[in-house]
Amino acid sequence: MKRYVVGCGELVLSPGDITALAVDAIVNAANERMLGGGGVDGAIHRAAGPGLVEACRQITEVRPDVRCPTGEARITDGCELPARYVIHTVGPIYVDAGRSAPLLRAAYRSSLALANDHDLRSVAFPAISCGVFGYPLADAATVALQACRDDIGQLRRVQFALFDADAFRAFATAADQLFHPLLEPPG
Repeated sequence: MKRYVVGCGELVLSPGDITALAVDAIVNAANERMLGGGGVDGAIHRAAGPGLVEACRQITEVRPDVRCPTGEARITDGCELPARYVIHTVGPIYVDAGRSAPLLRAAYRSSLALANDHDLRSVAFPAISCGVFGYPLADAATVALQACRDDIGQLRRVQFALFDADAFRAFATAADQLFHPLLEPPG
């Protein structure tokens, strides 16, 4: 685990399962339908139980089969998760940095704005778009962490639950360049 100072809060990088975190909200790397899928999306839906898909169905479609367009975010109850809420966001399928980075930045910024709009204090993210959507880890980490730096608002804690050692290293490398470490007191 690594901790950094960001704004008036802290940024935490940790390996592990986002569905086990007792934060105000976890962020789901969803698809535009918001009805479950693979990767972290599937894991969150399984852990939250059937109530999550029902909550997602209550979100109005903006066009056929699209409840949450790429770069936007929606919020639902956390159902059976330790987190009170799930913020669903859709990151881009990676094409190239020029076309994909603005959409990935928008996904993080939309999620942070929604958390702040709901007066939340803590939120946990996965590495959005880094699984099947193919976003390179180092590039995604820089975009994600810059968005957190710029848009943390009133949040006191932003955590990244990173799925493997490569993701943790990529985010730690980017964080070391952007933030000051939060040192633990000796003892």
